Amino acid sequence: MELGLAPIVAIVAILIIIFLIVLLAIVPIPLWIAARAAGVKVRIFKDLVGMRLRRVSPPAVINPQINATKAGLNLNLEQLEAHYLARGNVSRVVNALIAADKAGIDLPFERATAIDLAGRDVFEAVQVSVRPRVIETPRISAVALDGIQLVAVTRVTVRANIERLVGGAGDETILARIGQGIVSAIGSSETYEDVLENPDVISQRVLSEGLDTGTAYEILSIDIADIDVGENIGARLRTEQAEADLIVAKARAEERLAMAEAREQEMKAKVQQMRAKVVEAETQVPKALAEAFRAGNLTIPR
Repeated sequence: MELGLAPIVAIVAILIIIFLIVLLAIVPIPLWIAARAAGVKVRIFKDLVGMRLRRVSPPAVINPQINATKAGLNLNLEQLEAHYLARGNVSRVVNALIAADKAGIDLPFERATAIDLAGRDVFEAVQVSVRPRVIETPRISAVALDGIQLVAVTRVTVRANIERLVGGAGDETILARIGQGIVSAIGSSETYEDVLENPDVISQRVLSEGLDTGTAYEILSIDIADIDVGENIGARLRTEQAEADLIVAKARAEERLAMAEAREQEMKAKVQQMRAKVVEAETQVPKALAEAFRAGNLTIPR
């Protein structure tokens, strides 16, 4: 009997080993232990096995939940799983919530997930909200009223506006509006020297226009990093205009000369025609005299 039980025991042992291997492949036991140790209630079959069946990566959801719990946040495991299924970045959202909570920023879970699903880095947004970011504009050229060109470079300090991250414009719009404001500020100055003496006029003018409206940022300050004097655009334009006027004047003079030559040729042709008529008339005189003599209308006095 003992010999007959040995194969059965071996088969049972093999089946148990296979079951354990499959169970470990399906259920991440170390992750479950780590979650339980962190105080996160995770059920093996309903949560871990269910995630596998729903094609959800347990580490991608459980690890952020552990971090949130250790940071004192009360998040719902089902909400995190739902955000994962919506192709969101659960880890980034949780890190943003933790950073916002530590910084005292009001950031609800729904808004954080909406920002993440909108394609923006919500964690970076919270960091920029806490620690403002500096955006340097490219070299922007503008011309003052006296025709002198100025080339300015500015540094814009912005802070992320959490409430306008969804649907708000990004860096490109900020830079475009700043460039427009600089061109307008320099273009309304009487002379380039006024701008060089008081560069703050550019910052004040740009800030007063509310360029951050409808964007995902709040402009804190605009500082002139560098400003250079370019060429005399007004003089160059006047020179080009004078050259253009000269070309037009020459063309008109040539046109008048051509018309005068044409009239002269026309007059010469008329003179030739008159001369031809005179010659023709002269040839008719002898004939008229001869006819008059024959008719007796003309006699030669004796």
